[in-house]
Amino acid sequence: MNQTVSLDDIRQGNVKDLVGANLAGVDLSGVDLSGVNLSQANLMGVNLSGANLRGATLRANLRGADLTGADLTNADCRNADLRGAILLDIDANNISLAGAFLAGTVLTHLDLTGVDFRGCDLRGATLTGTILQQADLSNCNLSGADLSQADLEEAILDRSLLRGANLSGTNLLCAQVQDVDLEGVLFNKTCLEGTSLIVNS
Repeated sequence: MNQTVSLDDIRQGNVKDLVGANLAGVDLSGVDLSGVNLSQANLMGVNLSGANLRGATLRANLRGADLTGADLTNADCRNADLRGAILLDIDANNISLAGAFLAGTVLTHLDLTGVDFRGCDLRGATLTGTILQQADLSNCNLSGADLSQADLEEAILDRSLLRGANLSGTNLLCAQVQDVDLEGVLFNKTCLEGTSLIVNS
């Protein structure tokens, strides 16, 4: 990152390289950050509500950040720390979240079709009513996660830890759920038709 970059430059969309930047707590609501590289940046508590983050690289510390209504289409959030982040009403088409830290995060009623969640920490996350069709949730830790009423049709959950998860009313039609830990999982009106289910013994 160029050390002479000002917040005005960032807010005006004139900066594309913010690698390692310390922007903790800054108000960037509604700012156009499309295509910006924010790798390793400190974005703790930053206000990114309504921001344009299309194609941005957000492999950064986003703990407690407010991303309400942000456009995260094609954003690279691999290995990002999103614990406690607000992710309401985001546009997440083709976002990559592989390896991200999402423990306790609320991801309700979103369309996350086909999203790559491989290796994510989703312990205690709330995904109620979220569309996760064809999403890859393999090798995820979903212990205690609330997936009630979520749509996981044709999703992949191989080798995931689902201990104590809530799958009430969840659609797992034709999902791939192999070598998983299902201890204490709540199955109530869960659709398992066509599901490839192999429990880890």
